[in-house]
Amino acid sequence: MKSHVFIWLLKITSLFEISAFRFGCPGYRKLKAGKQFFPPRLEQSRISPIFALSMETFSEDIRNACEALKGGGLVLYPTDTIWGIGCDATDEQAVKRVYELKKRTDSKAMIVLLDAPAKLERYVEEVPEMAYDIVELSDNPITIIYPEGKNLAAGLLAENKSIAIRITREIFSKTLCETFRKPVVSTSANISGEPSPRSFSDISDEIKNGVDYIVQYGQTDTAPKKPSSILQLNLDNTVKIIRI
Repeated sequence: MKSHVFIWLLKITSLFEISAFRFGCPGYRKLKAGKQFFPPRLEQSRISPIFALSMETFSEDIRNACEALKGGGLVLYPTDTIWGIGCDATDEQAVKRVYELKKRTDSKAMIVLLDAPAKLERYVEEVPEMAYDIVELSDNPITIIYPEGKNLAAGLLAENKSIAIRITREIFSKTLCETFRKPVVSTSANISGEPSPRSFSDISDEIKNGVDYIVQYGQTDTAPKKPSSILQLNLDNTVKIIRI
């Protein structure tokens, strides 16, 4: 049954890719070595000028965001949930800057984004088997708290060494993680205690002025967003629901 569901999901994904390019879905494009790569089924000559322009903005955003991250900077970027403040998840000083900007105590751990389940083993000491099933079959963004993190900034780990990681499928955040080749912090773009932004227009000037780069892609998307669900997964594959 599980294999049939997985095959069905792959078919749906393939159909979405075709539709996204055919109807000009903004920003849907793979990046590699800073160049544009379109699927064989779509000739670049068929791309409208408006779509091509949005692709150039997308590409520029990825390059600039990566440069900021490499330099220990903070970026304001769209994710698979709400807009987030991001930094290199392996850079201790960058992580401290995020806590300072949000005026948040470092006892409250932050979420880390990865672009593929295969990379979990690099940053989790032991990945519960059920984690891959949850990630593979979930329709909505789910953050999983794993028992023990590794190879990440110490400030991202909870007191018990657990770490919260989400595999993103959203095009910008996924491409950012792929291109940067490291995990990226994702914490809500707000001062601690204030409401999370449901769109870019809800983000305060204090947050915008405190980052090193603000991504242009996705700013005009006014569809309300919400945080992900959060599950705590133990090594014996028992699950505790933290947030639905």
